[in-house]
Amino acid sequence: MSLRSVLQRRAAAEEADPSSEPARPWSWAVRLVRRPIWIWGAVLLAVSGLCQAAALATGPLSVVQPVMTTELLFTLAIGGIVFRRRPDGRTWWALLAMATGLAAFLALLEPSGEPTTVPGVRWLWAAVAVATVVVALVAVSPRLSSAPRAAVLGTATALGFACTAALIKDATGRLDEGVAALFAAWQLYTAFAVGLGSFLLLQVTLRAGTLVASQPALILGDALLSVVLGSVLFGEHVELGLRILPEAAALAVLVAGTAQLARSPLLGGEEDKEAAW
Repeated sequence: MSLRSVLQRRAAAEEADPSSEPARPWSWAVRLVRRPIWIWGAVLLAVSGLCQAAALATGPLSVVQPVMTTELLFTLAIGGIVFRRRPDGRTWWALLAMATGLAAFLALLEPSGEPTTVPGVRWLWAAVAVATVVVALVAVSPRLSSAPRAAVLGTATALGFACTAALIKDATGRLDEGVAALFAAWQLYTAFAVGLGSFLLLQVTLRAGTLVASQPALILGDALLSVVLGSVLFGEHVELGLRILPEAAALAVLVAGTAQLARSPLLGGEEDKEAAW
């Protein structure tokens, strides 16, 4: 996933100059899909989706999706090569903070659960709730300035990706009934539709503002909603109670590390000639 993120972020960044855009709406999207670097990123997204499906078929949603926040760590490593930059001291500290915060959060939360499928009525309530929030976020975003707009759209995108993961997990949970049951499940095709919509919204998010604004919302929104969906839809168990305060502290460290990493020139979001190799 890291390589496709770097490729698509680089393509989006190279198409981000509004002064060069024709008057036609969404003309930037047409130019973007014609770029080989963006196409390779899309192909790698499909491959990573298959790997994610395999992980979701064998592990709890509340474990798989939070662990995927480590994508940013690997993205930085690959970004250092693609964008010819090296991490500075603050980036190393941010890496440590993010890794420590994630490890502590998962250790304290102790998510667990057995493979299961979701009754349709649970999906109905969850879909209404999430769709309402996503529509509200997208509707309010045009009224905001660049950074808040990127954060709001990033949150909406994260909700879409979390729901996509939950749908994939529900669909792959039917593999015990045979491959035919998997391809007969509405969840599989809904996951494709929701995932495609989230992918398109991601392109808008990347153009709305800097990665500093959007990246924490993208990564943490996906992880946190996945924990909620894992508990509500799949009955996965998480430890709260007296642990909630240290869990909040670990999450705060994770948020701080993620926000700082999003500032790194290794993600191609900022120009920093002194850091170039």
